Amino acid sequence: MGDERQSAIIEVEASEAMFNDQAQALAVRLRLHGGGSAEMVLQVGAHGLQLVERGPQAPGPVRVDFVEGALAHRRQFGGGSGQMIAKAIGIGPGVRPRVLDATAGLGRDAFVLASLGCEVVLIERQPVIAALLEDGLRRAATAAEVAEIIARMRLLVGDAIALMAAWQDSAPQVIHLDPMFPHRDKSALVKKEMRLFRPLVGDDDDAPALLAAALELASHRVVVKRARKAPPIAGPAPGYSLEGKSSRYDIYPKKKLTPG
Repeated sequence: MGDERQSAIIEVEASEAMFNDQAQALAVRLRLHGGGSAEMVLQVGAHGLQLVERGPQAPGPVRVDFVEGALAHRRQFGGGSGQMIAKAIGIGPGVRPRVLDATAGLGRDAFVLASLGCEVVLIERQPVIAALLEDGLRRAATAAEVAEIIARMRLLVGDAIALMAAWQDSAPQVIHLDPMFPHRDKSALVKKEMRLFRPLVGDDDDAPALLAAALELASHRVVVKRARKAPPIAGPAPGYSLEGKSSRYDIYPKKKLTPG
């Protein structure tokens, strides 16, 4: 999305005067401007960063919270390595792959994997979403109950295809992709986030190129999250799939993951 289009949709404001300097610095960094006419507001305040839609029928704010709420419940009661994403990634006895989450979004999947012991690099290319994620990681890094998990997460901001093509570190064993698609999940949370993010992100039309870059870089497997009834991404066929109630994981195996 171009800067002009993004500025028309979203602007930055401080929830209180004491946060004016932080808000102004963020606006400069993201090339967003005030004026009060944008559809959405990125608010800087005592509880961190949150994205708010204007209007009487607008949903509540979206913020990244790795300490409390849904992610805290999932961390404590989510099923551990029995979760479908853990099985798709290849987590098992003695196996905690190095993972690249190339479409990080708000970091929920990456946090689940890090909570299970994986080292996870996250890539997010949409600057506003990346700012929300960066803020959530910063706040969580000082919370005793999740600091060890957050230490296993590292955020890169930029285009995943370009970053994977220029990768200099050890190759990730597993690359996780969750390209934007029309979510059928009926939960209020997902609906709220899709309503806010769809104008910013759109659909990932470059998903085939993303998959090709991931297959080139990953040493052991690529895992793609899809809506349960959605077709696979155009390109090589997945080796197999794991299917849930509303989504599935297409797995592209390259080499067996072993303990070590």
